[in-house]
Amino acid sequence: MGNANRPTPEFRREAVRLALTSGRTRREIAEDLGIGLSTLTRWLSQERDAREPSEAPVDVHAELKRLRRENAVLKQERDILKKAAAFFAKETSR
Repeated sequence: MGNANRPTPEFRREAVRLALTSGRTRREIAEDLGIGLSTLTRWLSQERDAREPSEAPVDVHAELKRLRRENAVLKQERDILKKAAAFFAKETSR
């Protein structure tokens, strides 16, 4: 691991990544890495806690309004593309 049995930050990040993505149990990962199950669980909890505050609070109403505008624009673009595809399909069949 590291000096005086302290795991490096890289080791901790890799252990957390394995626990979240490998599909193996936490117990298996902890045993393979030579750490305690409670240690791995604590690292996972700390990682989850560290990520939550970084997310900026969202004004739900403003976000909803923005998404509705974006949705309307996307629908218009889709309709234009459908009409263009139909037009060019007619042109190529002549």
